Amino acid sequence: MRPIRNIVGLFLGLVGYAMLGYATPTNQMEQAVAHEIAALQLPPALITNEGEPVSSAATWLARRRPELLESFRTNVYGRQPVGRPANLTFTMVSETNSMAGLAKAKQVTISYGNERGTGAIHLVLFIPMSRLPAPCFLLICNRGARNLDPTRQLPSAFWPAEALIRRGYAAAAFCNTDVAPDRSNGFTNGVYALYDPPAGHAPDAWGAIAAWAWGASRVMDYLATDPGIDPKRIAVVGHSRGGKAALWAGAEDDRFALIVSNDSGSTGAALARGKQGENIRAINRVFPHWFCRNYHHFAGRENELPVDQHLLAGLIAPRLLYIASATGDATSDPRSEFRTAVAVGSIYQLFGLGGLPATRFPAPDSPVIGGAIGYHIRSGNHDLTPYDWERFMDFADQHWSVSPVGH
Repeated sequence: MRPIRNIVGLFLGLVGYAMLGYATPTNQMEQAVAHEIAALQLPPALITNEGEPVSSAATWLARRRPELLESFRTNVYGRQPVGRPANLTFTMVSETNSMAGLAKAKQVTISYGNERGTGAIHLVLFIPMSRLPAPCFLLICNRGARNLDPTRQLPSAFWPAEALIRRGYAAAAFCNTDVAPDRSNGFTNGVYALYDPPAGHAPDAWGAIAAWAWGASRVMDYLATDPGIDPKRIAVVGHSRGGKAALWAGAEDDRFALIVSNDSGSTGAALARGKQGENIRAINRVFPHWFCRNYHHFAGRENELPVDQHLLAGLIAPRLLYIASATGDATSDPRSEFRTAVAVGSIYQLFGLGGLPATRFPAPDSPVIGGAIGYHIRSGNHDLTPYDWERFMDFADQHWSVSPVGH
């Protein structure tokens, strides 16, 4: 029976590729997306709100970027009412040798608060012994603390810290729910309870995605102080809802040198216009707490949204950006995620940087990582896997000149 199952599985996989427009060996060269992007009539990247052209990096940074950032705050993610709290503190809970002596394991409590109460983020961190200061990948973990076992008695494929250490990278992670709960009635808990104004949660107040991104910045506050970490080479990584948070963290906090978005889909890496699968109406119906209330007004009105996700990706320029998809993740719409990776290239060109070195949808498991923007579509379902992590590290290797431990 096993050969029959294999044949059926192969057939279904190829059908899935065809239905979603994936580049199979017979149609790969016909999958150009430039005409698709043009047909979507996206909000222009290089024209200001006053209609003036943006032709230089200086103009982008001084005029276009600030107005786009403000538009995303007002219409999509909401605005954070606080930056770094004045009373932010770091407490070393434990520091031990780990992974047969290859790494230093640390548990750090990042605390903050005010007269309303206190909050804490529990950071798990592994630093390679032989690479100091080390570049670091920070994961916004949306799969629970079981994936972040500091003893490594329960290794996790979702966060393969051992593989990161072997490649010469520090591995850092925290749970998103340390910062804010992932439920629709959570605006009276977590950071909202501490920092929302007395008048309550406004229509443009931060949702959970922005709160989790704020948490990543508080972890960055700590990482910048750790002598084992190179603060100029820190990547923020997220999967699914965590991938949305990673992108917003990169937009709000330019200390992150590399932003990695895995299977982030709607209001993540995927364009809203022309998106298949989950759209603005669907995501706000199921997860009404993820974004600001103003975003709900654009349900079924994607073409009226003053921004789209290629502009979110553009807020990361000129820093490094990696977008990843999966063949079995129709809800996220890999093709729409790829369109973003292509469309943002014009912004990177302002900085003299190459964008994504491809304009045709790549075949599964064929990463495109030659420029400042990287992309791959992995065979399989909606998940964050060791394959994805290896490709993220391959991309970082090229830009940060990192080699495996022992080489």
